[in-house]
Amino acid sequence: MEEFTSPPENPFTAKFQAYFETQCKKQIERLVAKYPEKRSLYIDFTELEHFDFELADELIANPDYVLAAAKEAMQNIDVPALEIDDFSPHIRIFNLPAENKPILRDVSSSHLEKLVSVDGVVGQVTQVLPKLKSATWECRRCGKTYKIFQKEQTPKQPVMCECRHKDFQLRASDSEFVDYQKIKIQEPLENLKGNEPVTTLDVYVGDDMVNMISPGDRTRVTGVLRPPKDKNLVYERYLDAIHIQETAKEFEQVEISKEEEEEIRKLAANEKIYDMIVQSIAPNIYGHENVKEAISLQLFGGVRKVLPNSSTIRGNVHVLLVGEPGMAKSQILQAVNKIAPKSIYIAGKTTTSAGISATAVKDDFGEGGWTLKAGALVLASGGICLVDEMDKMDKEDRSALHEAMEQETISVAKAGIVTRFKTETIILAAANPKYSRFDPYQNYFEQIDLPATLISRFDLFFLIRDVLDRKKDEEIATHILRTHQIGEMSLQYNRGNTSISKEEIEELKSSISPVISADVLKKYISYARQNVFPVLSKDAIKSISDFYVDLRDQGKKSGSYAATHRQLEALVRLCEASARIRLKDVVDAADVERSLRIFRSALEDLVVDKETGRIDIDIVTSGTTHTQITNLRKVLGIIRGKAAKLDMVPMEEVVEEAKAEGIEDDKTREIIERLLKEGDIYKPRHGFLKPTQK
Repeated sequence: MEEFTSPPENPFTAKFQAYFETQCKKQIERLVAKYPEKRSLYIDFTELEHFDFELADELIANPDYVLAAAKEAMQNIDVPALEIDDFSPHIRIFNLPAENKPILRDVSSSHLEKLVSVDGVVGQVTQVLPKLKSATWECRRCGKTYKIFQKEQTPKQPVMCECRHKDFQLRASDSEFVDYQKIKIQEPLENLKGNEPVTTLDVYVGDDMVNMISPGDRTRVTGVLRPPKDKNLVYERYLDAIHIQETAKEFEQVEISKEEEEEIRKLAANEKIYDMIVQSIAPNIYGHENVKEAISLQLFGGVRKVLPNSSTIRGNVHVLLVGEPGMAKSQILQAVNKIAPKSIYIAGKTTTSAGISATAVKDDFGEGGWTLKAGALVLASGGICLVDEMDKMDKEDRSALHEAMEQETISVAKAGIVTRFKTETIILAAANPKYSRFDPYQNYFEQIDLPATLISRFDLFFLIRDVLDRKKDEEIATHILRTHQIGEMSLQYNRGNTSISKEEIEELKSSISPVISADVLKKYISYARQNVFPVLSKDAIKSISDFYVDLRDQGKKSGSYAATHRQLEALVRLCEASARIRLKDVVDAADVERSLRIFRSALEDLVVDKETGRIDIDIVTSGTTHTQITNLRKVLGIIRGKAAKLDMVPMEEVVEEAKAEGIEDDKTREIIERLLKEGDIYKPRHGFLKPTQK
């Protein structure tokens, strides 16, 4: 007589069993061989949908019920190599269809208890904590134990013991725990428009999914959206993850249609493309063409290289603007914030070192423990960080920029957590002079309240001065007044003023409208960074080499340094960016010529020694010109020489002897003040000097 087997209660168990046996047999056999080191079976949703669309649809609508059937079906699979008593791998679904991939701000109550997939940037990650999976509860009165499988985020215990008491204690030694981690993800910055607030979502991951991602990573999480089981009417939703993967970090991964690609290529072929891009960056701000051209190269960027020994050379171009008040520095930064595909704007005193880089914090998010929290540079990785009023930031907070700018990493060692984040972030910064306005008779660098070690990490640094020029002032005034007039007339027209025509407004708007719209320029930048990786031609290499060697030779006679390898690498990045704008795979002579022109315009003010008129990069690398260093050594030598014969050296004698060496009296007194401040000499009495014994 044939034995009759009753069908399983869950109707989807048989369907999953058929799927596993026909589609996943080899994958399951490989998993068995590595179990329990590997304990997850990955299922592509599109393949499951092709096998049985009804099963796939029910998985989306009722994931808990269907996944329970999948686990039950896994127990019925006959695998020859299976010699494991408890083979219960996780079923991880990925690659959901587009209609089940809402953006974070569109995740709503309609998605509760449904399977969804969301993209986001990891902002905060807790340490790995133990989570109760199966609890053994012991009655405190009679000692009877109860084993309860935990499905919720809050512990579930027996309602009442057989002895009619409700007092239970957890027997941890007989309970089962699993690794658990809590992650906070937020919307990708490139998805935000205007002043939209950032939407965040808590994600719970467990077991073999912990420690898969770090703050700043772009990730796609598939899971079940749940409300916490509490008594509130308003629930804080969270995503119970069943699959998590790191996606591309680069902001260049922007979807571009074939029509848009054709438009981009048509723009790149235009002979005036550089002027068009310059006119599209803050067109409402008059002038600053050199600065805007440099920013256009910065947005397209150079090529990041990975060398055979796995070391890297950054391709990002960093730019610093130091300008007097009212020169529209902040407006330029805000304009770039709207153009860049991915950007973060931070400013002055409102920013701390933790907000810039990354830190470890102790808060409720981490269940009272320490969590890693990403700052602006980490979140903007692959994009641009706009730092306004850099001079107003505290020195300790500014120091977080040093490592990020050169090594493109941020190291964190706090609260026993030691880790490192990638920060492939472009930096465009703005600052004011130390005394608000520049003194044209002093070296400009001395008037910038930023450390030389930080300034030297910028590829380009521009001084923006308010020059008194009647003709230029008239042009600026006309431009600003026309901008105000357009705003006033647009307001009047929108309020129904019939005396103003739409054609009249459009004609006026053309003078302050970008030649290339922000959306098109955004996709242009993304397309170039994603698809164009230019190579230096032989002619380009020779031209750059000749320029660099000539700069070095300029300072050879006096012993100063007119350029270092940092300037050489900056030139290469600018040349690559110039070629990228034209979507060319080779850097040619025109790219080198353009880059050298911008490079010279950036150098001519900041690194020219006012005393000699020569380019001296020591101004940036050490904060002091070669002439000043030479004079300082002369004055210190005079003091030490006289101190060998005299107990105390009269200051006036030092000034007189330095004058004979060609150093002016005022300069000598400034040098003496600096030596006193640095502790190389001291004043035993008023008017007398003595070298410090070292």
